[in-house]
Amino acid sequence: MRQSAVKEILQKIDALPLKDRERLERTLAARAEIEWKRLARQARAQARRRGIDQAAIDRAVEQTRYVRR
Repeated sequence: MRQSAVKEILQKIDALPLKDRERLERTLAARAEIEWKRLARQARAQARRRGIDQAAIDRAVEQTRYVRR
């Protein structure tokens, strides 16, 4: 998308009445949440395929945080 197209869209959003702008923000937030959940499902599936479970994650975090170098 061109920079000018993005600017135009943002100007149109700014010109919306408050209620419409709030509705747009809720809709975009819902879309972002759906996308985040989809990506999280994919990441969990990939972790399972690679044999990574919560215990492995906890060990890696503990080693990274608490093991002196």
